[in-house]
Amino acid sequence: MNSNSYSPGLHKLVTLQVDDINKLTNSKQFIVFTDAILEKFDLEKVGLVTHDFDNDSFTIAVCLKESHICIHTWPEFQQLTLDVYLCNYLQDNSAKVRAVVNDYIDYFSAVIIKDFEINR
Repeated sequence: MNSNSYSPGLHKLVTLQVDDINKLTNSKQFIVFTDAILEKFDLEKVGLVTHDFDNDSFTIAVCLKESHICIHTWPEFQQLTLDVYLCNYLQDNSAKVRAVVNDYIDYFSAVIIKDFEINR
C-alpha cells in the first residue's frame, strides 16, 4: 500500500435492541462467545477489562493486537452498544469487522437501532 491509498482500518459502532435480558447481564457468557469469535477470525487478545455494575449490566473492553472490541449493556433499556475496530496493517480487515459485528448481532438476536462505519 502506498501512503495515499492506506486506510488504518474500519471502525464499526452499533447500538442494538435485545429482548433476552440474560444476554445483557451475563458478562461471563459474553466473554466465552468473544473468545470463540477471536478464534474463528484469528484475532489475538492482548488484554481484557471487565466491569459488572450493580444492576447487572456490564462493560467489557477486549484489547486486540489488531485493535479492540468494546461493549456496554443497558438491560433496563434492552440495549447495548458495540464497538469493533480492526487495523489494516498487513491486509484490509473491513470484511472481517463486518462479519464480527454480524456474529454478535446473531448472538444477541438483536435488532439494529444505530449502525455507523468509520473508515479511518
